[in-house]
Amino acid sequence: MRVLIVDDEAPARERLAQLISDLGEHQVVGGARNGEEAVALAERHRPDVVLMDIRMPGMDGLAAASKIGMQEAPPAVIFVTAFGEHALEAFDARGADYLVKPVRLARLQQALQRAQQLNRAQLDALQRVEADAHSGDQTHLLCRRRGNLELIPLQQVYYLQAEHKYVTVRHADGEDLIEDSLRTLEERFPAYFVRVHRNALVALDRLTGLEKDMDGRRYAILRGLEERLEVSRRHVADLRRLLRERAGRG
Repeated sequence: MRVLIVDDEAPARERLAQLISDLGEHQVVGGARNGEEAVALAERHRPDVVLMDIRMPGMDGLAAASKIGMQEAPPAVIFVTAFGEHALEAFDARGADYLVKPVRLARLQQALQRAQQLNRAQLDALQRVEADAHSGDQTHLLCRRRGNLELIPLQQVYYLQAEHKYVTVRHADGEDLIEDSLRTLEERFPAYFVRVHRNALVALDRLTGLEKDMDGRRYAILRGLEERLEVSRRHVADLRRLLRERAGRG
C-alpha cells in the first residue's frame, strides 16, 4: 500500500518510515509536518493509508483526518500518538486503527492489514451503492460499523429515527448510525418510507396498523418488531388513509 506519514517530529516520521521499510510490503509516498501539509499531500499523492499523529501545531490530526475524509476516494487513517487518552476521539473520527508510541513492528503490521481490509470493504460497498444510484433503484443504505463501511438492505429496515446530528437505522440485525438527514432519506426513498413523526420514518412494508394508548397517544405497529413508534397527531390522518388504501387493494 501507499503510505503517507504525518508527524510534527522528524525522528518520529523517520522511525515509522524505517518500520514500513522493514515490513517490505508498502511504499512511503510522503511525510507531512502538520495537518495542513497532510491534507495537501493526501490530495496530491492519493495514498491508501495515512499514519496520522494527533497532537500537532496548527491543524491537529483529528481535524486533518476529517478534511482528508472529504476527498474523493479517501485513504484509511491510522492514528499514531503518545497520548492514550485520545483513543476515543480517534475512533469517533473513524480511524481504521489507533497506535500508541513507541510503535511496535508487529502492531504496525496488524494496523496496516486492517486498513487494507477496510479499503477493500469500502470499495466493494461504494461500488454497489454507485451501481444502485446509476440504475435509479437504490436498494441499500450505507453505514459505517466499527470503522468499516457496510450496506443495509432496505428490505431489512424497520424505521429511521433522527437524534442530534445522526439518524438511527433500526433493522433486522440491530441498529446502526448514518449521517444522512431524515429529510434526505425521505426524498431519496419515497416508495420505501413514510413519515410518522418529525423525527421518524417507518418502512411502508413493515407498517401494519396504528394503536392508541390510554392517554390518547397513537403508535405505529411494525411487522416483526415489538417496539412501537409514537405517531404525531399531524400524521395520523395520512397514515389511516394509507392503511385503508392498502386494505382496499388487498
